[in-house]
Amino acid sequence: MKIKLLILVQLLPTILIGQAINAGKEVSTQAGAYINPSYQLTLDAAVALVKQARACATDLGKSVTISVLDAAGQIILISRQEDVGPHNTEASRRKAYTSVSTKSPTLALARNARSNPDTENLANLPELLLLGGGRPLWFKGQVIGAIGVAGGGSPENDDLIAKSAAMPQTGIFTQPN
Repeated sequence: MKIKLLILVQLLPTILIGQAINAGKEVSTQAGAYINPSYQLTLDAAVALVKQARACATDLGKSVTISVLDAAGQIILISRQEDVGPHNTEASRRKAYTSVSTKSPTLALARNARSNPDTENLANLPELLLLGGGRPLWFKGQVIGAIGVAGGGSPENDDLIAKSAAMPQTGIFTQPN
């Protein structure tokens, strides 16, 4: 019993000092202090984006794999045409991931990284893929996801196909507006 009382007597000043330190400080209870508003891509949006991009690929006579990721880099949809090599599935996902994580088109990012010694090591990060074909998806000034295209025959074709996924009528763009 004496030991418990001794411990209590020793800890009591610490507890009281801790209470005094926070006395008079208000803690914000407004959600705005802790929550950022955000927009989420839906599966329906991902399907529409893929259809839009696939139409461009068809016009170019190209079979491609298209990945759509959300703002956190998680897969919403991957669409691969039957005659596209299996490596393009991972390439399209990584292009989209690179684009959403850097908020940049991967074609521009690749060119900038090669020309700037300070950023050339971006190519060594495991998940990033510095090849054209990844585009961030913008809505009301926020990146809400990304689209990645692989298999179009060149970085420029993949970039063009990804860029064509923009749906201005819905407010979704592949570059800041």
